[in-house]
Amino acid sequence: MGPIERVAVIGAGNMGSGIAQKSAQEGFAVQMVDKEDGFVQRGMETINGFLDEAIQRRIFSEERVEGIISNISVGIGVDSIHDDTDLVIEAVFEDIDVKSSVLNDLALSCNRETIIATNTSSLSVEDLATLSDRPDRFIGLHFFYHPAKNRLVEIIPSSETSSETIQSVIQYCGAMGKVVILCKDRPGFVVNRFFVPWLNEACKLLDEGFGTPAEIDNVAKECFDIGMGPFELMNLTGPSIALHSTDYLASQLQVDRYKGANSLRRLVEEGIQWDLAGVSGEFSSKDRKEIQNRLLGVVFCIASQIVEEEICAMEDVDRGAKVGLRWPMGPFELANKLGVDVAHGIASDYAVLAGFESPIILSAQGSEPFEFKLIDLEVTSGVASITFNRPEAMNALNEEVISQLTELWKGLEAEPSVHTAILRGSGKAFVAGADIKFFVDKIEDNKIDDIREFTERGHDILNAIESSRINTIAVMSGLALGGGLELAMCCNHRIGVEGKTMLRFPETGIGIYPGLGGTQRSVMIAGVECARYSIIAGNWLDSNLAFSMGYLTDVVDYSGLEKAISDIANGKVDHPSHSYLPRNPEDILIKQIMEVYGDDWQSRLMGPSSELSPFEVRQSKFIGRNAPVSVKMASELIDIAYKSREDPTAGLQLELDGLDTIFSTKDALIGLKGVLSGERVQFSGE
Repeated sequence: MGPIERVAVIGAGNMGSGIAQKSAQEGFAVQMVDKEDGFVQRGMETINGFLDEAIQRRIFSEERVEGIISNISVGIGVDSIHDDTDLVIEAVFEDIDVKSSVLNDLALSCNRETIIATNTSSLSVEDLATLSDRPDRFIGLHFFYHPAKNRLVEIIPSSETSSETIQSVIQYCGAMGKVVILCKDRPGFVVNRFFVPWLNEACKLLDEGFGTPAEIDNVAKECFDIGMGPFELMNLTGPSIALHSTDYLASQLQVDRYKGANSLRRLVEEGIQWDLAGVSGEFSSKDRKEIQNRLLGVVFCIASQIVEEEICAMEDVDRGAKVGLRWPMGPFELANKLGVDVAHGIASDYAVLAGFESPIILSAQGSEPFEFKLIDLEVTSGVASITFNRPEAMNALNEEVISQLTELWKGLEAEPSVHTAILRGSGKAFVAGADIKFFVDKIEDNKIDDIREFTERGHDILNAIESSRINTIAVMSGLALGGGLELAMCCNHRIGVEGKTMLRFPETGIGIYPGLGGTQRSVMIAGVECARYSIIAGNWLDSNLAFSMGYLTDVVDYSGLEKAISDIANGKVDHPSHSYLPRNPEDILIKQIMEVYGDDWQSRLMGPSSELSPFEVRQSKFIGRNAPVSVKMASELIDIAYKSREDPTAGLQLELDGLDTIFSTKDALIGLKGVLSGERVQFSGE
């Protein structure tokens, strides 16, 4: 089974058009199909509306939008589906009879090799698979609204779905930068299993007189640290959807507690929305506590049930909440914050109220906090697949990630059968640098020694990867920033994806310098001039420029990614050695960089703007916005990297030795805080 390249989406409504739009944005050839021309045209109008908005917000250029639209064709009726379509996604109305009819038609219209997926938020994939003529090539997908913006997708195989089908669909979702939760086919799957009862519980609290919708929303927002409470969310998505979903869960799971609350049912019957205007003056602390504990209790109980029923892992439950619902913390992280024993008490009280069994996973944990696995490992036939799975933070490196990677790598080195390791990132990033909040907290607590210790441990594991007997491959199919790029440079092979891979060292623009070997290995790989261009100015590098410099050892289309990985794992590709020069010095832009960023780069770029070329003016502006101390120290370290070619460890040690100085500057704190706030800052040079 080859990679998915051509996709057809059946249904041009909000979900179908959104799936088609996102697929087209990521380079897939997409056919959007509906039963009438008017439906298809409305779907295209919806897509055009979103893309026009993206142009206005400067997310996409007009040229990019033209390319996206050119990837989309339309069709009337399922018999119009192209014969060479790899994946058909049925995204029609959430009704078993409607979907049954479509699946029956697809059996007659699709190539036998085509994978068929049903987009559903609630219906049984197992039941729908029995209606398909190809149960081995049938799978469930649950895209979250809006599919072009929300990064979460739940993938639900049936009992007969083949492993090849699962992997092909995972790769398709990965190509779109989606965060994937692979889960069992149970009502509500993962996120809706706890989110829908949470919404209904808010309505029950209203029925019982514990507060107005506005008051309950306020408690929920404070308790979960979220921007919108349950009633405001229902107004946004439609109360009727909430009622349908909770009644469905009640019937499928045979849980009376989930039946739609009276207030919700009345609201839907009247065809109105929740009134969020009023906050009474009699709202007591007792009522506030009841609201808080009930909303927490339903989430703790059901999240525990999901894990106990082995629908997915604990980490995926939290990931679903953070990525799909945009909650800052998932249920188990919330339990850690409150104290697991406290969370257990809240959950046990709710279990009595709801008629549930007390959560085993919480009681078994006692008072110890949950530990989360942030790196996934799978070893098959001597090949270790390592996935950084912290997508809500763009897989940023923190103390726990470094610790887990260190232990994982020790285990791989101790296993002689492992000959290749593939490093990937979940979602749209490979690894997006280090955890900025960690740095800010340590600076403000006057604990810069902790930053140095963290960085030293980072150096240790990166050095271990670089010097390993294991053949290493960094799959950089999205963003790789700062520490993520430094990690990748330790690998023998660094594969980029055309049109998707973007690399950058942002450090001098936030008051620091690359501290995980970046100033040294950039020179080894790409030469002094390209290192200056990359680090001192902080220029973005697309896949082609990164390849010409040497940061990437290969660039492929997404459809060719798995073959490129396989060729390396099978020993068909040798990795390049460090040359201290760019790979392609004849590239036009590389020639320009070599000229401008030579040994006289400072005097050249600091001269009168009237004497500078447009390229030099742009570079001068970039450097001028960066922190002066960072620029100075990074420049010195880059020079040292070239001078210490015979002993690269000398430069690495000096990089570590400068951490106390750089993190003690005012500019470092200002710059790092600016990242957290999203504000552009002015550096003082102090």
